[in-house]
Amino acid sequence: MVFSTTKEAWHTKAACRGENLVSFFAPPFQSERREMRTRRERLAKSICASCAVRQDCLEYALSIPEPHGIWGGLNEGERRRLAQRKVV
Repeated sequence: MVFSTTKEAWHTKAACRGENLVSFFAPPFQSERREMRTRRERLAKSICASCAVRQDCLEYALSIPEPHGIWGGLNEGERRRLAQRKVV
């Protein structure tokens, strides 16, 4: 993963650093029931809520654009809608 040199240290300050990242991404190669996805995303977003670099994380995810997982407290669909609003 390549990070911008202007804000290269944001990821070292992330609240999710050292956490079990399973909460931030859907399980690979298997479907996920809606209830399980909601629970998983709620846990990840609760970690993001107290993160000092949440905005940097979100900006990074929007800039590449990251198609998977919880980044900056938003899931894939939420980031897609946010990006579309910025374009319009």
